[in-house]
Amino acid sequence: MKTLPVESSGTAINIGSRLRGVRQRQRMTIDQVAELSGLTKGFLSRVERDLTSPSVSTLLKLCEVLGIEVGNLFEVPETMLVRLEDAPRVSLGGEGITEQLVTPRSEKRVQMIRAEVAPKGVGEAELYSVDCELEVLHVIAGKFTLVLPEQRVELQAGDTMTFPGREPHSWENESDDVALVTWTLIL
Repeated sequence: MKTLPVESSGTAINIGSRLRGVRQRQRMTIDQVAELSGLTKGFLSRVERDLTSPSVSTLLKLCEVLGIEVGNLFEVPETMLVRLEDAPRVSLGGEGITEQLVTPRSEKRVQMIRAEVAPKGVGEAELYSVDCELEVLHVIAGKFTLVLPEQRVELQAGDTMTFPGREPHSWENESDDVALVTWTLIL
């Protein structure tokens, strides 16, 4: 039986940085991993910086200490790109607003909506809430007013407001300039 030659993809897998990420997520120090694995801190540091490659047996030992499967180190994380010109328009209500969903439609953990709000644009007259855990409003350009039950918060470019997603609210752009904002909804 003839084996098929496999060509390298030419892309390096940074195992060391992935090991470091796992270690840090588990709140382990390099000292702790060194002690549990029997390896030196210096060697582990070089591995984590992808300056040296561990042997298979060393890699297995490190994965055992970190409690992960070796295969996890070789998984390619899923990434998705949404270009602004391809982002679908959405409408959450209000007048003088153009909204686009700039995260993938299939994303179930978070949604980001980019909104251009015309001068004197206004949200719903009656306060509304969104079915999400947390909302993050960031003003990229212009001025923007967030209307909450007990207060009106005047925001300007660079300001970010975080509040519970189920908090009733609305908004206004009382200025004579376009406001550019993002709404990030943590689902």
